Amino acid sequence: MINAALIGFGWWGKNLAKAIEGDHSLMRFTRIVSKDLADAADYCKSHQIQLSDEFQDALADPAIAAVVLATPHSMHAEQIIAAAQAGKHVFCEKPLALRHQDAVAAIRACEENGVILAVGQNKRFWPSMAKLREVVATGALGTLMHIEGHYSNEHSTKFFSDWRDKPTESPAGGLTGTGIHIIDAMVNLAGKADQVSASIASFRAGKDPRDATSVNVQFQNGVSAYFAMIRATPIFFRVHAFGDQGSVEAIGETECIVRKNGGTLERFVLDPIDSVKAELDAFATAIASQGKVPYPISTSEMSQTIGLFEAIVKSVNEQSTVKVLI
Repeated sequence: MINAALIGFGWWGKNLAKAIEGDHSLMRFTRIVSKDLADAADYCKSHQIQLSDEFQDALADPAIAAVVLATPHSMHAEQIIAAAQAGKHVFCEKPLALRHQDAVAAIRACEENGVILAVGQNKRFWPSMAKLREVVATGALGTLMHIEGHYSNEHSTKFFSDWRDKPTESPAGGLTGTGIHIIDAMVNLAGKADQVSASIASFRAGKDPRDATSVNVQFQNGVSAYFAMIRATPIFFRVHAFGDQGSVEAIGETECIVRKNGGTLERFVLDPIDSVKAELDAFATAIASQGKVPYPISTSEMSQTIGLFEAIVKSVNEQSTVKVLI
C-alpha cells in the first residue's frame, strides 16, 4: 500500500479521493493539503486523514511516499520539482505544465531524483481507447493517415472555480479541460507534431463560458489531424483513426467501431471501469515495482503533449500557423 498526500481538495481533488476509498486500491491518502480547511475537515475526520494547509507539510512527512497534485495548472511544474527534490513520487493532474520548458524541467527533476512521474489523463484508460490502440497496434488499418477528435462537456458550467476563468490558467477555451485528452491520444498514436493552426470562437466569457476551439495539426510523420472542443454543451467524446485499409473510432467510454475496406464493420461495447482509480493504481504499481512496470504514459509523450499544447495556445493568440518546438 502506497501512502500518499492529496494536494488540493476542490471538485477534482474530491473525485480523486473518492476513487481510492476503502481497501480495494493500491494507494491511500493519509494526508490532504487544502487551503480551505473547513471544506476538507469532515472528510478527513471521517476517513482518519491528516489535514493541513501547506504543501511543505506533505513534503516533510517521512510517512508520505507520493504526492497527488490537483492544484491550479500554473502551480504544477514548481510543485513537481519540489516534490521530486524531497524524494516523493508525483502524480500530477493534466496538464502537466502550461509551457513545454516547464514540463521538461519537471520531468528532468523526477529523473534526476529517481522518482516516478505520472500525469492524470484518465481517458487514456477508458476501455474504448484501449481497444482503439489495440486495433491500431495490430496494423489492421494499414498505414495511419489521419486522426479526428472531439471532446466537449458541461463541466465549465457545473464545476467552475474562479481560477479557471483566468486565461493564464485555462487558455484557448476548453483546451485544459477537455482538449488536452485529445492531444494525449493523438501524440500517443502519431508521435511528435510538426505544426498547428488553431482558432477560438467565443460567444460569452466569464463564469459560464460559451466558446468553441478548433485545431488542425500536422505530425512529423505526415499524419494529419483535427479536433475540437466546446464548453457548456452536452458531453461528447470521440477519437477516430484512419488508415488506408480501415478506421477505428472510439466513442465515449465504452464503444468502439472498426471499419474495414470492403464494408466490414465491427462494433464493440465494452465493460466500463473506474478510470480514475485505474490511473492511480497504475501510478502505485509503478512505484511498487520501482519502475519495472512503467506508468502507461511515457515522459516523452508527456513532453510532446505539452509542446503541442503550448503551440495551440500560441496559434490561438497569434491567429497564425505555428511550428511545434520540441
